[in-house]
This record gives sequence, structure tokens and C-alpha cells, in this order.
Amino acid sequence: MPIYEYRCGKCGFQKEFLQCMSDEPLTSCPKCGKRSFSKMVTAAGFHLKGTGWYATDFKSGGAKPAAKQDKPADSSGKKSPKVATAVPAGNNK
Repeated sequence: MPIYEYRCGKCGFQKEFLQCMSDEPLTSCPKCGKRSFSKMVTAAGFHLKGTGWYATDFKSGGAKPAAKQDKPADSSGKKSPKVATAVPAGNNK
């Protein structure tokens, strides 16, 4: 249900009300009783409950993270260093 904010044009009383969209707008001020209570135009007021969407969802613009490169690991779980094998000079027979 949406939250609507009302203000009295006579006494200035202001309050938010939780109403169904199908409910008739309030017209009588609960403080002074005058029929000058009117709905204000304000930012949308709502409350999200439970698990679901968060502000951080889809912040990356839809780009997927880069895939990890699979390289063989030694028994300790660390990647093995690259070892260059050199051919000694002069032994090209």
C-alpha cells in the first residue's frame, strides 16, 4: 500500500497516511476538523522487505567478471613458477 502525505491548508497540520490506491482521498483535517486537508505531491515512500534486489545489483553494467585462467598447481596449492630451458651455446649439433 502506498504512503500519502497530507497537509491542512488552514492550520498547517501535516501527516503521512498508509492508504489503498482505491481509497478516497482524505479531506477533513484530524487536528482542526476543517475540510481543507489535501494530498501533497512528494517523493514515493515505500519499504522493501525480505531478500531481493539491492542497490549493488547490476552496478557493473551487465559485464561479467573475467574468467580465471587455469594453470597447474604444485602439491602446496601454489602455482609453479615458469622455468626457461636454455640450450648451451655451441652445442647445436
